[in-house]
Amino acid sequence: MGNYNVDILAVVPARAGSKRLPGKNLLDLHGKPLIRWTLEAALESQVVDQLVVSSDDDAILAEGIRLGLHTIRRPVDLASDTAATVDVLVHTLESLAKEGVRPARLMLLQPTSPLRKAEDIYQAVQCMDKTKAESIISVCRCEHSPLWSNTLEADGFMDDFLRPEILNQRSQDLPVYYRLNGAIYLAKTESFLKSRGFFMRNSQAFIMPTERSIDIDTPLDFKVCEYLYDTMDK
Repeated sequence: MGNYNVDILAVVPARAGSKRLPGKNLLDLHGKPLIRWTLEAALESQVVDQLVVSSDDDAILAEGIRLGLHTIRRPVDLASDTAATVDVLVHTLESLAKEGVRPARLMLLQPTSPLRKAEDIYQAVQCMDKTKAESIISVCRCEHSPLWSNTLEADGFMDDFLRPEILNQRSQDLPVYYRLNGAIYLAKTESFLKSRGFFMRNSQAFIMPTERSIDIDTPLDFKVCEYLYDTMDK
């Protein structure tokens, strides 16, 4: 086991660029930049021992500094469209190790999930503690069954689009499916580094409400998020 001096390190990665929704991490959502929703939820959860913002953008880093958080400027090669989140997290861990910070557990909180609440973060940690899982990954129930989905040929014909046993079944009679919602990832640091990701043996699902599971990537996602926030119990 490692010589840890921090239990949970939470990293919020937020680069400047975004092709589908430019500047999304700083978009105003009900009076606050998008990233601040995640930062405040992490702080409010009271289970995060150190919260770090990783970015290539001065304005995004300033949001972290404004809240008194540790910030890390990531190199250009980790701020491209093709940069992998796992590499950003490894860079963060390596940067903090040089400062003597060694976390037992690593949490990823993406700023594009602003409706995730502090209680969700708290309960995810409780889930790991209770189940003794190596990692926790948040999911929500699928809005539509994937059994009603398939690829299409170039001609658009739907021969064999659905399996025979699915035809004419009511949606409520189909098996319940869950999808990744991108809101919370948590793993033991050693297991994360060994697996280079959060999917590993003994991973546990943490089920979140669908209405708190919006993941903003497009202008439509942002509009849906605004609507969901307006209809939520505050």
